[in-house]
Amino acid sequence: MAAEVYDVVVIGGGAAGLSAAVTLGRARRSVVVIDAAEPRNAPAAGVHGFLTRDGMSPADLVRVGRSEVASYGGVLRDGRVVSAERDGTRFTVRTEDGQAVHGRRILVATGLLDELPDVPGLRERWGKDVVHCPYCHGFEVRDRVIGVLGSGPMAMHQVQLFRQWSPRIVFFRNDVVQPSDQEWEELAARGITVVDGVVESARIEGDAIVGLVLAGGRVIPVDAVAVQPYVRARADFLKGLDLTATTDPQGLGTFVAADERGLTSTPGVWVAGNVADFMAQVVSSAAAGVRTAATINADLVAEDVRLAVAAYRDPFSAASEARHAERLLGDRRHGLDEEQGRSGRGGPGPRA
Repeated sequence: MAAEVYDVVVIGGGAAGLSAAVTLGRARRSVVVIDAAEPRNAPAAGVHGFLTRDGMSPADLVRVGRSEVASYGGVLRDGRVVSAERDGTRFTVRTEDGQAVHGRRILVATGLLDELPDVPGLRERWGKDVVHCPYCHGFEVRDRVIGVLGSGPMAMHQVQLFRQWSPRIVFFRNDVVQPSDQEWEELAARGITVVDGVVESARIEGDAIVGLVLAGGRVIPVDAVAVQPYVRARADFLKGLDLTATTDPQGLGTFVAADERGLTSTPGVWVAGNVADFMAQVVSSAAAGVRTAATINADLVAEDVRLAVAAYRDPFSAASEARHAERLLGDRRHGLDEEQGRSGRGGPGPRA
Protein backbone atom coordinates (compact mmCIF):
# COMPACT_ATOMS: atom_id res chain seq x y z
CA MET A 1 0.00 0.00 0.00
CA ALA A 2 1.37 3.42 -0.93
CA ALA A 3 2.46 5.57 1.99
CA GLU A 4 0.21 8.50 2.81
CA VAL A 5 1.63 11.81 1.65
CA TYR A 6 0.47 14.89 3.53
CA ASP A 7 0.32 18.26 1.86
CA VAL A 8 2.41 19.71 4.69
CA VAL A 9 4.50 18.22 7.47
CA VAL A 10 4.81 20.73 10.32
CA ILE A 11 7.77 20.03 12.58
CA GLY A 12 7.23 21.65 15.95
CA GLY A 13 3.97 22.11 17.86
CA GLY A 14 4.35 25.49 19.54
CA ALA A 15 2.57 28.75 18.72
CA ALA A 16 4.03 28.99 15.21
CA GLY A 17 3.52 25.35 14.23
CA LEU A 18 -0.01 25.03 15.61
CA SER A 19 -1.15 28.35 14.13
CA ALA A 20 0.19 27.22 10.76
CA ALA A 21 -1.58 23.87 11.05
CA VAL A 22 -4.91 25.53 11.85
CA THR A 23 -4.54 27.83 8.84
CA LEU A 24 -3.65 24.90 6.58
CA GLY A 25 -6.54 22.85 7.92
CA ARG A 26 -8.94 25.67 7.19
CA ALA A 27 -7.46 25.75 3.69
CA ARG A 28 -8.53 22.09 3.41
CA ARG A 29 -4.96 20.85 3.29
CA SER A 30 -3.88 17.57 4.81
CA VAL A 31 -1.40 18.41 7.55
CA VAL A 32 0.48 16.56 10.26
CA VAL A 33 2.22 18.19 13.22
CA ILE A 34 5.15 16.34 14.78
CA ASP A 35 6.13 17.69 18.18
CA ALA A 36 8.84 16.70 20.68
CA ALA A 37 6.99 18.43 23.56
CA GLU A 38 9.91 20.68 24.50
CA PRO A 39 8.48 24.22 24.41
CA ARG A 40 10.94 27.01 25.07
CA ASN A 41 8.53 28.80 27.40
CA ALA A 42 7.58 25.75 29.48
CA PRO A 43 9.12 27.17 32.72
CA ALA A 44 7.09 30.39 32.48
CA ALA A 45 3.90 30.77 34.50
CA GLY A 46 2.04 32.49 31.70
CA VAL A 47 2.07 33.89 28.19
CA HIS A 48 2.01 37.68 28.02
CA GLY A 49 1.37 40.26 25.32
CA PHE A 50 -0.95 37.88 23.46
CA LEU A 51 -4.31 39.59 23.08
CA THR A 52 -7.11 37.58 24.81
CA ARG A 53 -4.52 35.05 26.03
CA ASP A 54 -2.60 37.19 28.54
CA GLY A 55 -1.55 35.12 31.54
CA MET A 56 -2.59 31.81 30.00
CA SER A 57 -0.14 29.04 30.85
CA PRO A 58 2.04 27.82 27.97
CA ALA A 59 0.73 24.28 28.50
CA ASP A 60 -2.89 25.41 28.20
CA LEU A 61 -2.10 27.40 25.06
CA VAL A 62 -0.64 24.29 23.44
CA ARG A 63 -3.53 22.11 24.63
CA VAL A 64 -6.15 24.43 23.13
CA GLY A 65 -4.08 24.85 19.98
CA ARG A 66 -3.80 21.10 19.44
CA SER A 67 -7.56 20.77 19.87
CA GLU A 68 -8.15 23.41 17.21
CA VAL A 69 -5.77 21.68 14.81
CA ALA A 70 -7.63 18.39 15.30
CA SER A 71 -10.99 20.10 14.74
CA TYR A 72 -9.88 20.96 11.19
CA GLY A 73 -8.69 17.44 10.43
CA GLY A 74 -5.03 17.95 11.30
CA VAL A 75 -3.05 14.96 12.58
CA LEU A 76 -0.93 15.34 15.73
CA ARG A 77 2.01 13.05 16.36
CA ASP A 78 4.37 13.04 19.31
CA GLY A 79 8.03 12.47 18.49
CA ARG A 80 11.41 13.99 17.89
CA VAL A 81 12.43 14.49 14.26
CA VAL A 82 15.97 13.31 13.58
CA SER A 83 16.22 13.69 9.80
CA ALA A 84 14.52 15.08 6.74
CA GLU A 85 15.34 14.53 3.10
CA ARG A 86 13.89 14.97 -0.35
CA ASP A 87 12.47 11.80 -1.86
CA GLY A 88 11.69 12.57 -5.49
CA THR A 89 8.78 15.00 -5.56
CA ARG A 90 8.09 14.68 -1.84
CA PHE A 91 9.90 14.88 1.47
CA THR A 92 10.47 12.13 4.01
CA VAL A 93 10.73 13.07 7.67
CA ARG A 94 11.95 10.47 10.17
CA THR A 95 11.45 10.46 13.91
CA GLU A 96 13.62 9.12 16.69
CA ASP A 97 11.50 5.97 16.98
CA GLY A 98 12.06 5.08 13.32
CA GLN A 99 8.73 6.25 11.92
CA ALA A 100 8.62 7.95 8.52
CA VAL A 101 6.21 10.71 7.50
CA HIS A 102 5.89 11.98 3.94
CA GLY A 103 4.83 15.40 2.71
CA ARG A 104 4.80 17.70 -0.29
CA ARG A 105 6.09 20.59 1.81
CA ILE A 106 7.83 21.00 5.16
CA LEU A 107 7.31 23.77 7.69
CA VAL A 108 9.94 23.91 10.44
CA ALA A 109 8.74 25.54 13.67
CA THR A 110 11.02 23.83 16.19
CA GLY A 111 12.01 26.98 18.06
CA LEU A 112 15.33 27.29 19.85
CA LEU A 113 17.32 26.40 22.95
CA ASP A 114 18.38 29.00 25.52
CA GLU A 115 21.96 28.51 26.70
CA LEU A 116 22.32 30.42 29.96
CA PRO A 117 25.59 31.76 31.38
CA ASP A 118 27.47 29.15 33.40
CA VAL A 119 26.28 30.45 36.77
CA PRO A 120 24.86 27.85 39.18
CA GLY A 121 21.30 28.60 40.19
CA LEU A 122 20.19 30.47 37.08
CA ARG A 123 18.74 27.45 35.31
CA GLU A 124 16.68 26.48 38.36
CA ARG A 125 14.94 29.86 38.38
CA TRP A 126 14.75 30.31 34.60
CA GLY A 127 11.37 31.64 33.48
CA LYS A 128 10.41 32.55 37.04
CA ASP A 129 12.62 35.26 38.54
CA VAL A 130 15.49 34.74 36.10
CA VAL A 131 14.25 36.28 32.85
CA HIS A 132 15.48 37.71 29.58
CA CYS A 133 12.66 39.58 27.84
CA PRO A 134 11.11 42.61 29.57
CA TYR A 135 8.09 42.48 27.28
CA CYS A 136 7.44 38.89 28.37
CA HIS A 137 8.30 39.19 32.08
CA GLY A 138 9.09 42.81 32.93
CA PHE A 139 5.69 43.66 34.36
CA GLU A 140 5.87 40.68 36.70
CA VAL A 141 9.16 41.94 38.24
CA ARG A 142 8.30 45.64 38.10
CA ASP A 143 9.65 47.92 40.84
CA ARG A 144 11.76 45.12 42.30
CA VAL A 145 15.54 45.04 42.59
CA ILE A 146 16.52 43.62 39.21
CA GLY A 147 20.08 42.47 38.67
CA VAL A 148 21.17 42.57 35.02
CA LEU A 149 24.00 40.12 34.41
CA GLY A 150 26.60 41.20 31.88
CA SER A 151 26.87 38.16 29.65
CA GLY A 152 26.97 39.29 26.04
CA PRO A 153 26.87 42.02 23.42
CA MET A 154 23.36 43.20 24.32
CA ALA A 155 24.06 43.78 28.03
CA MET A 156 24.10 47.58 27.87
CA HIS A 157 20.88 47.61 25.87
CA GLN A 158 19.27 45.18 28.27
CA VAL A 159 20.20 47.11 31.41
CA GLN A 160 18.71 50.34 30.06
CA LEU A 161 15.64 48.51 28.79
CA PHE A 162 14.82 46.95 32.17
CA ARG A 163 15.21 50.40 33.74
CA GLN A 164 11.79 51.13 32.20
CA TRP A 165 10.21 48.55 34.53
CA SER A 166 12.05 49.39 37.75
CA PRO A 167 14.11 52.27 39.18
CA ARG A 168 16.16 49.75 41.17
CA ILE A 169 18.53 48.23 38.62
CA VAL A 170 21.88 46.69 39.54
CA PHE A 171 24.23 46.04 36.65
CA PHE A 172 26.76 43.23 37.16
CA ARG A 173 29.60 43.74 34.71
CA ASN A 174 30.82 40.22 35.47
CA ASP A 175 34.24 41.07 34.00
CA VAL A 176 32.63 40.72 30.58
CA VAL A 177 31.26 44.15 29.77
CA GLN A 178 33.33 47.33 29.67
CA PRO A 179 31.06 50.36 29.14
CA SER A 180 32.27 53.24 27.03
CA ASP A 181 32.59 56.72 28.52
CA GLN A 182 29.18 57.62 27.12
CA GLU A 183 27.63 54.45 28.54
CA TRP A 184 29.10 55.15 31.99
CA GLU A 185 27.43 58.55 31.88
CA GLU A 186 24.14 57.02 30.78
CA LEU A 187 24.26 54.52 33.64
CA ALA A 188 24.87 57.31 36.14
CA ALA A 189 22.16 59.51 34.66
CA ARG A 190 19.59 56.75 35.04
CA GLY A 191 20.62 55.92 38.61
CA ILE A 192 21.80 52.42 37.77
CA THR A 193 24.13 50.79 40.28
CA VAL A 194 27.19 49.06 38.79
CA VAL A 195 28.88 46.09 40.47
CA ASP A 196 32.35 44.86 39.48
CA GLY A 197 33.61 41.30 39.84
CA VAL A 198 32.76 37.87 38.53
CA VAL A 199 29.37 36.42 39.44
CA GLU A 200 29.92 32.88 40.72
CA SER A 201 26.40 31.76 41.58
CA ALA A 202 22.84 32.72 42.36
CA ARG A 203 21.61 32.47 45.92
CA ILE A 204 18.22 30.83 46.25
CA GLU A 205 16.16 30.67 49.41
CA GLY A 206 12.90 28.79 49.39
CA ASP A 207 11.19 29.44 46.09
CA ALA A 208 12.96 32.66 45.16
CA ILE A 209 16.27 34.09 44.10
CA VAL A 210 17.59 36.51 46.75
CA GLY A 211 21.02 37.52 45.48
CA LEU A 212 24.02 37.02 43.25
CA VAL A 213 27.25 35.77 44.81
CA LEU A 214 30.51 37.34 43.65
CA ALA A 215 33.93 35.72 43.63
CA GLY A 216 35.14 35.92 47.21
CA GLY A 217 31.68 35.31 48.66
CA ARG A 218 30.12 38.78 48.68
CA VAL A 219 26.35 38.61 48.12
CA ILE A 220 24.51 41.41 46.32
CA PRO A 221 20.77 41.26 47.09
CA VAL A 222 18.41 41.09 44.12
CA ASP A 223 14.78 40.08 43.65
CA ALA A 224 15.14 39.06 40.02
CA VAL A 225 17.88 38.59 37.44
CA ALA A 226 17.86 39.49 33.76
CA VAL A 227 20.26 37.62 31.48
CA GLN A 228 20.87 37.40 27.76
CA PRO A 229 21.11 33.71 26.84
CA TYR A 230 22.85 32.46 23.75
CA VAL A 231 20.06 31.07 21.60
CA ARG A 232 20.53 28.07 19.35
CA ALA A 233 18.06 27.06 16.63
CA ARG A 234 16.82 23.47 16.77
CA ALA A 235 17.83 22.61 13.23
CA ASP A 236 20.40 19.79 13.24
CA PHE A 237 17.93 17.44 11.54
CA LEU A 238 17.88 19.66 8.43
CA LYS A 239 21.36 18.70 7.23
CA GLY A 240 19.91 16.19 4.78
CA LEU A 241 18.15 19.11 3.08
CA ASP A 242 21.37 21.15 2.79
CA LEU A 243 20.20 23.52 5.52
CA THR A 244 22.21 24.60 8.54
CA ALA A 245 21.71 27.29 11.13
CA THR A 246 23.28 30.68 10.53
CA THR A 247 25.13 32.61 13.25
CA ASP A 248 23.74 36.04 14.05
CA PRO A 249 26.23 38.83 13.18
CA GLN A 250 26.02 40.22 16.73
CA GLY A 251 26.85 36.85 18.23
CA LEU A 252 23.48 36.44 19.94
CA GLY A 253 22.80 32.96 18.60
CA THR A 254 21.84 30.93 15.54
CA PHE A 255 18.78 30.82 13.31
CA VAL A 256 17.62 29.28 10.03
CA ALA A 257 17.78 31.94 7.34
CA ALA A 258 14.73 32.51 5.14
CA ASP A 259 13.13 35.20 3.03
CA GLU A 260 10.30 37.43 4.24
CA ARG A 261 7.79 34.69 3.39
CA GLY A 262 9.59 32.05 5.46
CA LEU A 263 11.00 30.17 2.46
CA THR A 264 14.49 28.78 3.02
CA SER A 265 17.20 28.26 0.40
CA THR A 266 15.85 24.72 -0.10
CA PRO A 267 12.68 24.81 -2.24
CA GLY A 268 9.68 23.37 -0.44
CA VAL A 269 11.09 23.93 3.06
CA TRP A 270 9.75 26.81 5.13
CA VAL A 271 10.40 28.14 8.63
CA ALA A 272 8.36 30.14 11.15
CA GLY A 273 8.70 31.32 14.73
CA ASN A 274 11.81 31.40 16.91
CA VAL A 275 13.76 29.00 14.71
CA ALA A 276 13.89 31.81 12.16
CA ASP A 277 13.53 34.84 14.44
CA PHE A 278 14.85 34.51 17.97
CA MET A 279 13.38 37.90 18.93
CA ALA A 280 9.82 36.72 18.19
CA GLN A 281 7.42 36.52 21.11
CA VAL A 282 4.56 34.03 21.32
CA VAL A 283 2.05 36.26 19.56
CA SER A 284 4.44 37.17 16.74
CA SER A 285 5.43 33.51 16.34
CA ALA A 286 1.76 32.62 15.99
CA ALA A 287 1.33 35.37 13.40
CA ALA A 288 4.37 34.11 11.49
CA GLY A 289 2.83 30.64 11.44
CA VAL A 290 -0.38 31.97 9.90
CA ARG A 291 1.46 34.07 7.32
CA THR A 292 3.81 31.28 6.28
CA ALA A 293 1.00 28.73 6.10
CA ALA A 294 -0.94 30.97 3.71
CA THR A 295 2.15 31.30 1.53
CA ILE A 296 2.70 27.53 1.54
CA ASN A 297 -0.92 26.98 0.51
CA ALA A 298 -0.50 29.43 -2.37
CA ASP A 299 2.61 27.53 -3.44
CA LEU A 300 0.68 24.25 -3.36
CA VAL A 301 -2.19 25.77 -5.34
CA ALA A 302 0.28 26.83 -8.02
CA GLU A 303 1.62 23.29 -8.15
CA ASP A 304 -1.90 21.83 -8.27
CA VAL A 305 -2.68 24.08 -11.25
CA ARG A 306 0.49 22.99 -13.08
CA LEU A 307 -0.33 19.32 -12.53
CA ALA A 308 -3.94 19.78 -13.63
CA VAL A 309 -2.90 21.58 -16.81
CA ALA A 310 -0.36 18.87 -17.62
CA ALA A 311 -3.00 16.19 -17.18
CA TYR A 312 -5.47 18.19 -19.26
CA ARG A 313 -3.00 18.46 -22.13
CA ASP A 314 -2.00 14.78 -22.06
CA PRO A 315 -4.31 12.94 -24.52
CA PHE A 316 -3.64 9.60 -22.82
CA SER A 317 -4.17 10.69 -19.22
CA ALA A 318 -7.13 9.35 -17.26
CA ALA A 319 -8.59 12.85 -17.06
CA SER A 320 -8.36 13.35 -20.81
CA GLU A 321 -9.91 9.96 -21.58
CA ALA A 322 -12.81 10.65 -19.25
CA ARG A 323 -13.34 14.08 -20.81
CA HIS A 324 -13.31 12.74 -24.38
CA ALA A 325 -15.57 9.80 -23.48
CA GLU A 326 -18.12 12.16 -22.04
CA ARG A 327 -18.01 14.40 -25.11
CA LEU A 328 -18.37 11.52 -27.61
CA LEU A 329 -20.55 8.99 -25.80
CA GLY A 330 -22.58 10.93 -23.28
CA ASP A 331 -24.46 8.55 -20.98
CA ARG A 332 -23.41 5.58 -23.13
CA ARG A 333 -19.94 5.81 -21.54
CA HIS A 334 -21.59 4.23 -18.48
CA GLY A 335 -23.04 1.34 -20.52
CA LEU A 336 -26.60 2.74 -20.81
CA ASP A 337 -28.76 1.94 -23.84
CA GLU A 338 -29.33 5.15 -25.79
CA GLU A 339 -33.09 4.55 -26.01
CA GLN A 340 -33.29 3.70 -22.29
CA GLY A 341 -31.32 6.79 -21.47
CA ARG A 342 -33.86 8.94 -23.36
CA SER A 343 -36.99 7.27 -21.99
CA GLY A 344 -35.76 6.67 -18.46
CA ARG A 345 -36.81 2.95 -18.72
CA GLY A 346 -34.57 0.15 -17.60
CA GLY A 347 -31.75 -0.04 -15.13
CA PRO A 348 -28.24 1.28 -15.33
CA GLY A 349 -26.67 -2.13 -15.93
CA PRO A 350 -24.64 -2.96 -19.08
CA ARG A 351 -26.44 -3.87 -22.31
CA ALA A 352 -26.57 -7.52 -23.35
